Amino acid sequence: MKFSNVEREQWLSHLQNEEFDLLVIGGGITGAGIALDATTRGMKVALVEMQDFAAGTSSRSTKLVHGGLRYLKQFEVKMVAEVGKERAVVYENGPHVTTPEWMLLPMHKGGTFGKFSTGIGLRVYDFLANVKKSERRTMLTADETLHKEPLVKKEGLVGGGYYVEYRTDDARLTIEVMKKAVEKGAAAVNYVKAENFIYENQKVIGIEAKDVLTGKTIEVKAKKIVNAAGPWVDKVRKKDLSVNNKHLRLTKGIHIVIDQSIFPLKQAVYFDAPDGRMIFAIPRDGKAYVGTTDTFYGDDKDTANPKMLEEDRDYLLKSIHYMFPEVKVGPADVESSWAGVRPLIYEEGKDPSEISRKDEIWEGDSGLITIAGGKLTGYRKMAEIVVDLVSKKLSAETGRSFKSCQTRHLPISGGDIGGADQLEPFAQKKAKEASSYGLSETEGKYLAHMYGTNVDRLFALAKQADSDLLPKVLYAQLLYAVTEEMALKPVDFFIRRTGALFFRIDEVKQYKEQVVAVMADLFDWPSPAAEQYLAELDKEIRDAQTPIDIQN
Repeated sequence: MKFSNVEREQWLSHLQNEEFDLLVIGGGITGAGIALDATTRGMKVALVEMQDFAAGTSSRSTKLVHGGLRYLKQFEVKMVAEVGKERAVVYENGPHVTTPEWMLLPMHKGGTFGKFSTGIGLRVYDFLANVKKSERRTMLTADETLHKEPLVKKEGLVGGGYYVEYRTDDARLTIEVMKKAVEKGAAAVNYVKAENFIYENQKVIGIEAKDVLTGKTIEVKAKKIVNAAGPWVDKVRKKDLSVNNKHLRLTKGIHIVIDQSIFPLKQAVYFDAPDGRMIFAIPRDGKAYVGTTDTFYGDDKDTANPKMLEEDRDYLLKSIHYMFPEVKVGPADVESSWAGVRPLIYEEGKDPSEISRKDEIWEGDSGLITIAGGKLTGYRKMAEIVVDLVSKKLSAETGRSFKSCQTRHLPISGGDIGGADQLEPFAQKKAKEASSYGLSETEGKYLAHMYGTNVDRLFALAKQADSDLLPKVLYAQLLYAVTEEMALKPVDFFIRRTGALFFRIDEVKQYKEQVVAVMADLFDWPSPAAEQYLAELDKEIRDAQTPIDIQN
């Protein structure tokens, strides 16, 4: 079967008619990583996700594969070492969705980072994170700092640190990991919600799951179940008969997007906000995005769809004015935004920005295994630890043996280009091939960077494009998303498969009706369904642009 909802009934039937070794609840980066790890060890794996893949935290991050510098402030040395080393693995396995990004850390009198402490901190960071020689930190004078980014506040500037982070497309990273898991044999289906657990002798042996689209209920049986539901981990655990002794604390982060004609940022900057929190400002594709906030988010709120509040937006605008005083940016200049909820392990009395991002694994009396917390960067290592536990238990119970972890040097879907240093030559080669498919070199290079070794499939779809409704590139992306990336709704395509709603929102407005029309034809939607999906997309556009006024 293709990884497509065009074949949804077959996928649902497969889930119901097999007994799996492992069932994963949650289709974010953690769940995808677990599915890939377990499948490559020889386990029969199923995964269900109640929304779209990556629709929660995994499409709403700062879109950085962090090396963990901020954790030096909290003296979490072990985390810096683990996360820093894992970052290089993520990059090598998926260079088309991960890009080195030099980061400027300006230092001002009275700021969080002093020149001496920053120099030592970055040196320790280089050592702990095993940073390769070409990417080790450089300490800059005030003049050198301004040369890197002339918009930085000059008053009180004493210098800067210059080091490498890695920028990623978090949702595409998740999708590529999921596609690789499916390629290796996993069964993963979105818009399927785990409703209840099924028990035998008080041990969990499966779930009752609801197809969110039709309301139909199926049973999925598995020897082991892992709850990797991110912000919904506690809600899943409450359905289990086991006693819960720990819980999450959710924090919300928002990011805003501004055109570079208004905020002409040329260099990624990590800087002090007026209240001492740290904020990122990052240039990307003609835009600058800024974030994140860090505020507690109550359990009673809409975890699935957190929104930007006026106070969130104003906090980030104030932070821009503080660090980039020459930039005249106001509420009307915010083109788009996104808000996400982070699941953190509860720690009494701590501020949101101080709570550790460490991951923890719990096993209930029922046998339900839960993974919570952690970071995007550490997804592969978290998966390895979880699947080590699953493997050990399955071996003890069944007498079967499984392979050790296979994912450290396993390229994800689209990533098998012969190493990260081959990405640019690969993209240049594909750019030259693009003309024979009716595309420009620029379009070919764009697709090569976005899809890696899957680009030939996009080229073929572009060549056979027979629709006048959409530009060739957009048409090819849409067909590929539907037929090979399990996109089901227009919001899946514009948010999780392309990121267009965040970084090219005018394009979304221009082509939204045409995209709905093409998808309606592919899925044979009746008119009411097409209208409903268009209305859902319109709401996402409004939410991205218009903050909620909590006064009203």
